[in-house]
Amino acid sequence: MNQISPFKSSAFRITLVYVLLFGLSVFIILGFVYWSTIVYTTNQTEQSINAELQVLSNVYERKGYPGLVTLLSERVLIQQQRPGDSSVYLLVDEQFQRLVGNINSWPKIAQDRRDGWLDFRIDDPRETSSGEYTARARTFVIENRYSLLVGQGMKDLANLKELVGRALIWGLGLTLALGIIGGFMMRQTLSSRLSAINQTARKIMQGDLRKRIATRGSGISSGDEFDELAINLNSMLDQIEGGMEGVRRVSDNIAHDLKTPLARLKNRVEELRFKVAGNIEQEASVDQIIHEADGLLATFNALLRIARIEYSEQRKGFKNVDINSIIHDIEELYEPLIEEKGQSLVVQLGSTIEIWADRDMLFQAFANLLDNAIKYTPEQGVLSIRTRTEDGKWHLDICDNGPGIPENEYEKVVQRFYRLDQSRTTPGSGLGLALVFAVLKVHSMVLNFSDNKPGLKVTVVADTNSELRKNRLESV
Repeated sequence: MNQISPFKSSAFRITLVYVLLFGLSVFIILGFVYWSTIVYTTNQTEQSINAELQVLSNVYERKGYPGLVTLLSERVLIQQQRPGDSSVYLLVDEQFQRLVGNINSWPKIAQDRRDGWLDFRIDDPRETSSGEYTARARTFVIENRYSLLVGQGMKDLANLKELVGRALIWGLGLTLALGIIGGFMMRQTLSSRLSAINQTARKIMQGDLRKRIATRGSGISSGDEFDELAINLNSMLDQIEGGMEGVRRVSDNIAHDLKTPLARLKNRVEELRFKVAGNIEQEASVDQIIHEADGLLATFNALLRIARIEYSEQRKGFKNVDINSIIHDIEELYEPLIEEKGQSLVVQLGSTIEIWADRDMLFQAFANLLDNAIKYTPEQGVLSIRTRTEDGKWHLDICDNGPGIPENEYEKVVQRFYRLDQSRTTPGSGLGLALVFAVLKVHSMVLNFSDNKPGLKVTVVADTNSELRKNRLESV
């Protein structure tokens, strides 16, 4: 069976969508947290700067320029004595020369997009290396002569951005990792449940109609969607099996009920033959009736034989059987018929192998295969029987150079009464391969057909592990 590529499976696509949606949702949440944190911190900084400007403006209104200079000098002194204080103060004259402040010069940057707000970089004199950081400030013009700049360093905000950004990346990475793990587990769960359904379906397609899909719950109300699907499929299979069982039993009952009166009819026709002895025309007609009766009896016997094989639950006749000995006996049985048709038979047997089986059943199945090959192979044709062992499996190949079977008919020829169009003029009832298929199914063997170019190649495959086969068959 061809394995579905993981990248093409529905479970993989569901997992991929799950991981993407999970990652996107977490990214949106963490992004919103990042944005909210930065906006909140920036607003707090701006409110603090506005409050400081309001205090300085009030002092200027009450005490004038001298009072403002005095307060700014105090603020600068206090800021220098507090390691964690990032306040920025600068008062300059008309030529932007510093009068009071804790930075050396007016920032060389155009006014920001909001009224009076500036974003610029300054050097922190308390840092020995890499002391440059971003500051945000607001300007204020005094008496149309002086310019006042009040702001705060954004080092804490930069650190917060870096911290939250790292948290966002790590959070998103962990989320994707957990999503992939969760998605993989979900895929494994889906695959295992679907695989169980597919395995059961394949066994049912191979002919084991008694197989049912296992469920994990005790019913539809307590199980999940897969249990509900399994229960519905099992119910459908019960109905299909019941219908097929009914059809089979009807045909088997008809065969059983008609076999006895048909046998009586044949006996009376044989008695009639003695009464018409000497009349050539009447003898030929009676012989034709007897021949047709024999064909009907053979058909009914085959139907009953198939029914007994299919419905048999006990394998009392099973034991270790030498396969090569069965092939030898079949070769001896059909040797006269092969010589009569001028055909040749090539037999190549591998090493002796014993298989847990019913010898009579296998003899009949293999004999039917060889009989078909002889029937459809023309005179002077070549037949071959070969046994081999490959990869722990035993193979029996029966080949001919007859007309063969079209590839699209391989699965149909094992059905009851099915015959190819070119075979309808030849004697037979279409039950030979059906009987072979039933016997091999009971033995857990596989029947394959292939093109022999020309002709047909029939292959029977069986497990060579006798003990394993015994346990498997006894568990059926």
